[in-house]
Amino acid sequence: MPKPRSKVLQAGEIVRRLAAEYPGTAADLCALSHKDPFELLVATILSAQSTDERVNLTTPKLFERFGSPEALAAAPLDEVERLIYSTGFFRAKARSIVSMADVLVTKFGGEVPTSMEDLTSLPGVGRKTANVVRSVAFGLPGFPVDTHVGRLVRRLGLTKQTDPVKVEAEVTALVPESEWGALSIRLILHGRRVCRSRSPLCGECLLADICPSAQVPLRPATSVSKGPERKRKADVGRPRRASGRASS
Repeated sequence: MPKPRSKVLQAGEIVRRLAAEYPGTAADLCALSHKDPFELLVATILSAQSTDERVNLTTPKLFERFGSPEALAAAPLDEVERLIYSTGFFRAKARSIVSMADVLVTKFGGEVPTSMEDLTSLPGVGRKTANVVRSVAFGLPGFPVDTHVGRLVRRLGLTKQTDPVKVEAEVTALVPESEWGALSIRLILHGRRVCRSRSPLCGECLLADICPSAQVPLRPATSVSKGPERKRKADVGRPRRASGRASS
C-alpha cells in the first residue's frame, strides 16, 4: 500500500509519469482522424458506443460526400445513415450530425464554436464531446471524461465521484489547465493497455507504487510455514530412533 500523500502531489506525479510514457499534446495523441474542428466534432459524435478504428474507417466516405457543415446540413438522412451504418446507433447518430450541422450553419455561420456553452448547445454534443473539441482542435482547457478516465482516476484515488461532471470538476482542480486534454487521452491509453477494467496489469503498471488500488499479488506466508510447523508439532514427545552410528 503506497504511503498517503496529498491529492495534488498524487495528481502531479501521475501527470509526470504518464506524460513520459505517452508523450505528445492532446492533438498529437488523439486517435480520431480529422482535418479540422468540424471533422473532429462529427467524428467524436460518431465515436459514441463505437471504436476509434471503426470511426476512422467510416468518416472518409462521409466527408468525401458531405465535407462541410453546409453540405451535411442539407444531406438526405437516409444517405447519411447508410454511410455511418457500421458505427452503430446509425439512425440516432445521423439525426444528430445533420441537426448539428444545421445549427452550425444557422447559428454560428458554419464555424465550430469554442465555448463550452455554445458547443453543448449543438444537437448531439455533451460535455465530453465539447471537451474533446476544445482540447484537441483548439488547444483550450478541456478534460473529457469517458469510462476509462472515470475508472482510472477513481482507482488512483483522485476522486470517489461517479458522475462525469463531478469527476471532471474534482480532477481539474488538481491539475494545471495546460495538462487537462493530454492527461485525459493518456488515461484512456493507459486504461486500454494496462489498467484494464476486469484484469488490470498492476505488475506492469508504472503507477503501481503510488496507486491505492494496485493489486500486485503476494504469496501468502501461511502457504510456506504451515507444513513444517505441523511436522514439528507431530514430533514432540516421540522417541528418537537410534541412527546406528557410533558416536565418537
